[in-house]
Amino acid sequence: MGSLTIALGLLLLFVFVEKTVRTPMVPLRLFQAAGFRGANLLTLFLYAALGIFFFLFPLNLIQIQKYSATSTGAASLPMILLMFLLSRPAGGLMGPYGAKIPLVVGPLIAAAGFLLFGVSGARAHYWSAFFPAFVVLGLGMAISVVPLTTVVMNSVEQGRVGTASGINNAVARVAGVLAVAVLGAAMTAAFTNSLRQSLAGLDLNVDTVRQLESSAIKLGSLDPPSNLDPQTAATIRSAIAESFVSGFRLIMLSCAGLAIASAAVAWRSIPAHGVKRSAGIGGVAAAE
Repeated sequence: MGSLTIALGLLLLFVFVEKTVRTPMVPLRLFQAAGFRGANLLTLFLYAALGIFFFLFPLNLIQIQKYSATSTGAASLPMILLMFLLSRPAGGLMGPYGAKIPLVVGPLIAAAGFLLFGVSGARAHYWSAFFPAFVVLGLGMAISVVPLTTVVMNSVEQGRVGTASGINNAVARVAGVLAVAVLGAAMTAAFTNSLRQSLAGLDLNVDTVRQLESSAIKLGSLDPPSNLDPQTAATIRSAIAESFVSGFRLIMLSCAGLAIASAAVAWRSIPAHGVKRSAGIGGVAAAE
């Protein structure tokens, strides 16, 4: 919390400096364009969801589902392939429909993908649980990425395209970092609370419970104390797995909420028929 507070203060200081210097690294007047402002807010929400997902999902596969590192990396291939194959055709939707509809529909489909990940259990089968979820999430992202990039680029004058791209990329990276910090803490809290409730039903001594709770930051890699009998240790491992899944479901629900929020931003902020470059100073774009 201290680090986040300091970061917020530094962010406010950064905005103050950028408003006062003659050649700012981030020209704040770019945010006067509704399309540019909305696209970056959409990016913040959607990429925050992706950031925490790709942080926790490998832990789920490795720690809970017992996948190898190679299998874990290969698990996301359906999403990657879909984005590779469909991004260009999805960009063609902007011709007849503009950017607004794809930027509403795409995040909503991505939200459905996050919800599908949330329903998987502690012993989920890849082809019935994770593969369909990756297909849906990949479809949603494929529909979203090209229109989002196009809106960012077209919302500023030609001379500011590189700056706009850099800002949007920075927003995406910051979104992932913030999501890992904030929702990662929420995941740990949810895991600890669920594990505490499960341990309360077991006949364990106080020292064992305290040792397990003090190491909850390890999440699914938490191991029972070595002095326990095999049956008790197995019961605790099962409780650890179920607690991880419980926390993971909460975070996937949060990811779905962030994706829905990004769709709402697109609905309110993205012009229905795209944007055209402005020749005015500062590169602010006007809706057609």
